[in-house]
Amino acid sequence: MNQTQTNLSAIARDDVADLARGAAILGTGGGGDPHIGALMALEAIERHGPVQLVAPADVPAQAAVFSIAMMGAPTVMVEKLPAVDQFTNAVEALATYLGRQPTHIVCMEAGGVNSTIPVVTAARMGLPLIDGDFMGRAFPELQMVTASLYGIAASPMSITDDKGNAGIFTTVSNLWTERLARAATVEMGASAIVSLYPMTGAQAAQSAVAGTLSLCVRLGRAVRQARADLADPVAQVARELGGRVVYQGKVVDIVRRTTAGFARGEATFQGVGPDLGTVVEMSFQNENIVVVRDGQVVATAPDLIIGLEADTGEPITTEGLRFGHRLALVVAPCDERWQTPAGLDLVGPRYFGYDIDPVRWNTH
Repeated sequence: MNQTQTNLSAIARDDVADLARGAAILGTGGGGDPHIGALMALEAIERHGPVQLVAPADVPAQAAVFSIAMMGAPTVMVEKLPAVDQFTNAVEALATYLGRQPTHIVCMEAGGVNSTIPVVTAARMGLPLIDGDFMGRAFPELQMVTASLYGIAASPMSITDDKGNAGIFTTVSNLWTERLARAATVEMGASAIVSLYPMTGAQAAQSAVAGTLSLCVRLGRAVRQARADLADPVAQVARELGGRVVYQGKVVDIVRRTTAGFARGEATFQGVGPDLGTVVEMSFQNENIVVVRDGQVVATAPDLIIGLEADTGEPITTEGLRFGHRLALVVAPCDERWQTPAGLDLVGPRYFGYDIDPVRWNTH
């Protein structure tokens, strides 16, 4: 990913639309409706002012870093909106349990609504937001974070719902945190707000994928500017991420189901333009996981598989896929830590149930 450019020092009102669009791009099909997140972030910034961004390396070593995220199926959030009080309630519940006052807020993932919920939380609590996350994209399960690769515990964690219920989990492993929290999320209506992986500033600096919120804003701005210049927004996204367009096609079939707190499904595309006469099948579990072209696997997690409207460059979430959509599929490299043996154990295709080797973005 291209994160060498100057990063932002704050997220202001004029950045929100670009942030939401860029977060939906990094969401790789998952992460929730970006429009909902943008509306909540706009309201929070208008009421409380811009949110200060701090690079992970600049966070004091003993800082108390708290995350905030939505857990559950993105399809549910389209109709079941979270209450903004849930965000601060989740952080405050965990802080009370730990007896620590939060000094910084951080994103769990740089994808979809989970890049804007922390903006809302930081604005409402008057705290700086770390310019980074623990995925560099979106993944569907709580243990799928770079923090896990450094032995940082997911629990204690808090979980809240829109009815006012709240709970604390302490677990024996990060995988057990996911399993127990997922069961609770299903009972809470397949959508909940969680705060977990409480850590120090030193741990955040070591484990975070730095600069991803600034990258989200740059991606959103690049799409907007390309359209204004009558340029190709899809190609611009691919360049910004150091990836490439692997397919252009239209959706001819879509199967989607919400099971065990996930949005799962498969989409079938028929090629257009240079890909006329070919067929692609894409499988997703909240996020896009595997792309198979004419029987050959051409892309897999953990690399980023991004569906963009072919003409506008707008990102399409898995819950937004519709019959007849004409999409371009962009594949881009993930954070290199995900391509290590430990990383692939957490987020490689075999973890998701596909008996195939991971395909690196530049091998086809």
